[in-house]
Amino acid sequence: MESTGKTPPAGWVLRVVAGAHVVAIAGQPVFAGVYLSGDYDGLRLHAAGADVVTSLAYAQVIVAVVVWVRLRRAWPFPATAAVAAAETVQYFAGLDGALWLHLPLGVLTIAGLVVLVLAVWRRPLGAVDA
Repeated sequence: MESTGKTPPAGWVLRVVAGAHVVAIAGQPVFAGVYLSGDYDGLRLHAAGADVVTSLAYAQVIVAVVVWVRLRRAWPFPATAAVAAAETVQYFAGLDGALWLHLPLGVLTIAGLVVLVLAVWRRPLGAVDA
């Protein structure tokens, strides 16, 4: 099976959403660091950032489903779903104050999303020829 080579609109939407997602998640450790340095507004920014990051994760899941259905590229969906699941656990661990889970899972989630975004931009997303 070969790719048509040209990236259709659904592929570009996935790239844009994933790119916005990685930019948003990169701010989270910064906001946490601001809070930990004694500026309590950092916690408010971190909480707002968590809402944005999680919303982008769910939007990316929807776009990954569209890419799977329309372009017959399945691999972005399970990778995106794994990141979204990790971010959901991360979100609730943070709300619960379970820092023993929140901090290491945050590092792993950021690393996983960076790898996913690199793959989304490097791998072909054109429709697969039958």
